[in-house]
Amino acid sequence: MPQADPHAAIEAVWRIERAKIIATVARLVRDVGVAEELAQDALVAALEHWPGEGVPANPAAWLVATAKNRALDRLRRDKLLAGKHEQLAHELEAQEAGVVPDFVDALDAARADQIGDDLLRLVFTACHPVLSTDARVALTLKLLGGLTTLEIARAFLVPEATIAQRIVRAKRTLAAARVPFELPRGDALASRLASVLEVIYLIFNEGYTATAGEDWMRPALCDEALRLGRILAQLSPAEPEVHGLVALMELQASRAAARVDAAGRPVLLLEQDRARWDRLLIRRGLAALQRAESLGGALGPYALQAGIAACHARARTAGDTDWVAIVALYDALAQVAASPVVELNRAVAVAMAFGPAAGLEIVDAMRSEPSLRQYHWLPSVRGDLLARLGRNGEARAEFEQAAALARNARERALLQERARALGPAAGAPE
Repeated sequence: MPQADPHAAIEAVWRIERAKIIATVARLVRDVGVAEELAQDALVAALEHWPGEGVPANPAAWLVATAKNRALDRLRRDKLLAGKHEQLAHELEAQEAGVVPDFVDALDAARADQIGDDLLRLVFTACHPVLSTDARVALTLKLLGGLTTLEIARAFLVPEATIAQRIVRAKRTLAAARVPFELPRGDALASRLASVLEVIYLIFNEGYTATAGEDWMRPALCDEALRLGRILAQLSPAEPEVHGLVALMELQASRAAARVDAAGRPVLLLEQDRARWDRLLIRRGLAALQRAESLGGALGPYALQAGIAACHARARTAGDTDWVAIVALYDALAQVAASPVVELNRAVAVAMAFGPAAGLEIVDAMRSEPSLRQYHWLPSVRGDLLARLGRNGEARAEFEQAAALARNARERALLQERARALGPAAGAPE
């Protein structure tokens, strides 16, 4: 049997396990910045040892054990074996010896905790009120999702340097404030929930449509976001927006298999084979949406978006979609969470419900919006509406502009293909 490529194995394991390693170490050292450094040290150790010694039978456990050993070394080196830090170091030593202290079972702490998950500790710590909302989201995306600063910047439609500065300042602030690696309780939990929900959904979105790279989707991120969302829903059964977010992610994830063809190329929503949609995820999503609605009160942005996704899920064919209902939901969403991206999506729905000219009028009014200047979906949507109106030359130019802005290779190829399908540009040879 051929040996696994060590570098490929390291890349794959690191991509999947990175956040869990950081979370495990952060519970021990109580500092997310230090935890990330120690996790990186473990990665470097893997790069040094695996090519010569071979890939371990359990590579994820090897990385976790290495990072934990580095944590113990750091505690000893920094002479922090006093008071609480001494207790933490002894817990680590007890784990390595196979002895579990009565006062805390470090290996089973997740099960004993109210939320019961180190990754959620990492999210809530990164979302601590000592940080600004923007810093909380950026730091958690970096630590939990392993996204690059560029990917986070594109999610926020801000410069990459801005995100990099936010992340550095956030780590320094947490360390300076000695923020404990713990889970909030009571009112503190409710006040920090909105930021956590935003983070989880941004992670899901990066998995659902990757910002850059060769792949259209990053399923591991979607799965992680769904897992975190489901745990949050169990923790907060009376929070409608938690159920709304879970519903939204379940319904969107149900389309995953139909979103790419056999060659991995993107398949747009209206062209998807709905027989390939996951009916179990749809049922789960609709049930979560029903729970959100049954709790009463005005629906929040996640529940409203889940309502839009539900309209698509209930339509057996693209032609059966209730676009008028979707426009109404976007109108409601614009009232509670107005943004240029929401308005662009509303324009698409208006075009489907009332014709491309109506949608184009909305899109044209957005062309000077500064935050959408580098957003490739704006010229993409405009190109689609112009093509439907028979204005092929203008549509082609919009698709070409969108392709030039797209960072994802699959998206870029799709946009280039749509431009070519409209025929040669004016003055080009036939």
